[in-house]
Amino acid sequence: MAKEEVVKKLEELGNDMVTEIQKNESPKFKTKIRAKSNVLYDPGLGYLLLGNKTEERTFLNIAQAKKFMQTIAIANKCKKFLQENAHTSIRGLFYQLKFSLGEDVEEELFSEQSESNPLIEDLELALDVKREDLNLTTDRKGVAAGMFKIIDRFGGENIEIDGTKLGRSGWAIPSDVDNDIEFKDIKAKYVLVVEKDAMWQRLNEERFWEKEKCILITPKGQASRGCRRLIRKLADYDLPVYVFTDCDAWGWYIYWTIKTGSMNLAYLGRNIAVPEAKFIGVTMQDIKDYSFLEKLTIKAKEIDIKRAEELLEYEWIKAHKEWVNELKQVLQQKKKIEQDALQGPRLSFVVDYLKEKIKKNKVLP
Repeated sequence: MAKEEVVKKLEELGNDMVTEIQKNESPKFKTKIRAKSNVLYDPGLGYLLLGNKTEERTFLNIAQAKKFMQTIAIANKCKKFLQENAHTSIRGLFYQLKFSLGEDVEEELFSEQSESNPLIEDLELALDVKREDLNLTTDRKGVAAGMFKIIDRFGGENIEIDGTKLGRSGWAIPSDVDNDIEFKDIKAKYVLVVEKDAMWQRLNEERFWEKEKCILITPKGQASRGCRRLIRKLADYDLPVYVFTDCDAWGWYIYWTIKTGSMNLAYLGRNIAVPEAKFIGVTMQDIKDYSFLEKLTIKAKEIDIKRAEELLEYEWIKAHKEWVNELKQVLQQKKKIEQDALQGPRLSFVVDYLKEKIKKNKVLP
């Protein structure tokens, strides 16, 4: 979203409150409720989204006054960042606002970052903007390489990033992949998302992205918001998205947060969800299809079993009999497999595994 448009939205929020005060009314702030009770799964769309339940905070309400004031303080700071063309982290914003309410008042405006973070999300919803549009960032997480070029307009320069010339390190995915970043040249046939950085490095060393004409991404575990947004943007170029994780409930949940979004970020809806994504492995069926894996399984711990039981309760997973079968096999056999086990026969076997799965479309929905 253009900076001028975001500033305008912030000013309109403030002007509405001034108008209410001039009418001798208590200024109000309205946003959607981000509780689990207001999160919906739309099977037609294929992702999680926020319902229509709202909450309203008023300044002249003792129970709501502080949170109201904190929200307006965040909005004021964000407007200042935009006007100065300056960015800071959500941690930096917290420190910008962590001041005393007055010389004779002991209480601080914010005591913990856990107070400010949810209010940033409230502001996103109220203004219909993304946190990144407010010039707020978080730590970078995730790496990409492959058949793409990007123009990064940063520090007054237009910097071209060639995904095929990044060596062993790859492109560190920023938290904001929308503003001042332009995809210039995408020649990939698909996107492969690899759970672990170590496996990404193995495939990068094999130049898998070059041989298979793809884009190779690792979220380094659970995908960050910026990484999920990048995958969504690439999917919008009509690129198939395959996700490759460990064979356990934790790895599978990484897949589902990419595919359907997550409950805590349901308010972003399709901005980060990729319902067209497919799961390429590792699966319990692979134990039967690749006999060497039988000797490389790991005994599932109680926490793994409990997590698998939780996934079986999600309606968006229960809708797919293939996934119900996979999870039930975990509960019955009490086994799991790491994606690293595919290097058992030889280091390059994982390349053959991925190529075969894609060629034969051996994927899960």
